[in-house]
Amino acid sequence: MKLFINATGNISPQKTFGHPPLLQELITHTGNRLRCLEPDYSSYIDVKLIRRMSRIIKMGVAAALDCLKEAGVKEPDAIITGTAFGCLEDTGVFLRKMVEQKEALLTPTAFIQSTHNTIGAQIALLLQCHKYNNTFVHRGFSFESALLDAMLLIEEGLANNVLVGSIDEITDFSHSIISRFGRYKKEFASNLELFSQPSKGTIAGEGASFFLLSNEKAENSYANLDALHTFYDPANTKEIEEEIVGFLKDQSLSVKDLDLVLVGKNGDPGNDAIFDDLNHSVFAASQTCNFKHLCGDYPTSSGFALWLAASITKAGNLPSAFGLDNGKRIHRILVYNQFQGIHHSLLLVSSC
Repeated sequence: MKLFINATGNISPQKTFGHPPLLQELITHTGNRLRCLEPDYSSYIDVKLIRRMSRIIKMGVAAALDCLKEAGVKEPDAIITGTAFGCLEDTGVFLRKMVEQKEALLTPTAFIQSTHNTIGAQIALLLQCHKYNNTFVHRGFSFESALLDAMLLIEEGLANNVLVGSIDEITDFSHSIISRFGRYKKEFASNLELFSQPSKGTIAGEGASFFLLSNEKAENSYANLDALHTFYDPANTKEIEEEIVGFLKDQSLSVKDLDLVLVGKNGDPGNDAIFDDLNHSVFAASQTCNFKHLCGDYPTSSGFALWLAASITKAGNLPSAFGLDNGKRIHRILVYNQFQGIHHSLLLVSSC
């Protein structure tokens, strides 16, 4: 069954919200943490509600509503979200107050809004949507699990229009904790120089990406979502090559049929060695392009990658800011992402 990406909504560290020209100008961030460029939420959410929402909830709700607005759909048949960290800001507030107030006289609001399904629930409440609503918290597979659930719902005839999204944030508290494990670069110039600085670590990222998936093509559909595949903790590069070749073979394709491969290099030499090996083997003749210098590294960054793949497919070519356009029209894109060398995923996108 063909699945169509009929609309998108994306809040990221780049100018992506509101459907401006595709990455016409890349935003430079200094330091090892990329924060999202947030819009004026009052255009999408009642100001009385905004006061009670944490940053990640506002980001998720606004991205979802922007997606539905573009599609002209008032109420989807299902709402499915994927997040690895959940609402970290509210979690931090609750834990800090629990320590400071010695577990006494705690207000429940921060705890209620710290649960991982809060974003999906808030979207449903605003839309008065009482249909299927699910949130997946599967670390580096969170977004892929949400996508798979959406694909199964549509294939089984239980839904026609499914709103599916990925949301994760980085806070001062979480950034400090993760930095202790050496995950982020200590000396860093800017995100646009991520791959020219071979020092240990990566850059922290965040974002909210939403898609309206349907079994019916719309007038302005972005792309087809042809297939999805995940594999866990491969033993070596050869096993990864076999997974990629086998995935494409299941779609009656080979690497030669790909116009572009979006890869999840994150600037850490240990992490990127896998991609370097693949560029000399299975992807040797393919045009490859990185994306994590735009959004940072976080568990559900494949949501940003899917948004980028769908947008490039719709446009037919790479944004000029990438400096890689060879004049060939892009019809089919493979997204290969991995998180911490354990969670590996493949997404195949093609023009409608």
